[in-house]
Amino acid sequence: MTVAQDTADTPRAVVLFSGGLDSTTCLAEAAADGCECHALSFDYGQRHTAEIEAARRIAAAMPHVADHKCVTIDFDGMGGSALTDPAIDVPETATNGIPPTYVPARNTVFLSIALGWAEILEAEAIYIGVNAVDYSGYPDCRPAFIQAFESLASLATRAAVETGRGVAVRTPLMELSKAEIVQRGAALGVDYADTVTCYQADAEGRACGRCDACRLRRQGFRDAGIADPTRYR
Repeated sequence: MTVAQDTADTPRAVVLFSGGLDSTTCLAEAAADGCECHALSFDYGQRHTAEIEAARRIAAAMPHVADHKCVTIDFDGMGGSALTDPAIDVPETATNGIPPTYVPARNTVFLSIALGWAEILEAEAIYIGVNAVDYSGYPDCRPAFIQAFESLASLATRAAVETGRGVAVRTPLMELSKAEIVQRGAALGVDYADTVTCYQADAEGRACGRCDACRLRRQGFRDAGIADPTRYR
């Protein structure tokens, strides 16, 4: 989708966008920062493909989204994660350590593709809705990882090498609790009814209510004092 608008003086940003609660809030944050938003989603072989359709619907409905792309990656061909390998069950109780829903190198790959698109667009920033407070413990959602990738980005693009103009990696949700994320999104006018967070969402986007993503989301709405619009099976 492309929206006609006067963007001559508007900074551009690539926003990693899954169609879930966090990434939709992050997209709204980028718009609130005054950015022309270019949303980037991935079909990487995830079992919860309903999030891709949710991302398309949400991006099409948000007037500040200038463009939305969905890139296909064959992570399901590698396996190693409950989100991409049907032989690995999605846990429905709390686990110790990094859970099996972690997808090896996912954010590294996503950010690398976002960096390429940002360079083409001459965008000044990449937004990603990672969070290190109420999250599943994934190593590629921590501040240290983001800082390291931003350092890599300062060395990896022609613009950075020739002009010193790098691409910032912005993480507006990093230090927020899930309740604070919900409250912030509500304040920005986000309609969470269309978002899909569940790792086991069915084809209609209805949530299981049992996986880690569902538990964090439900607790976030409860703690925020905001009605949970999630559709459960």
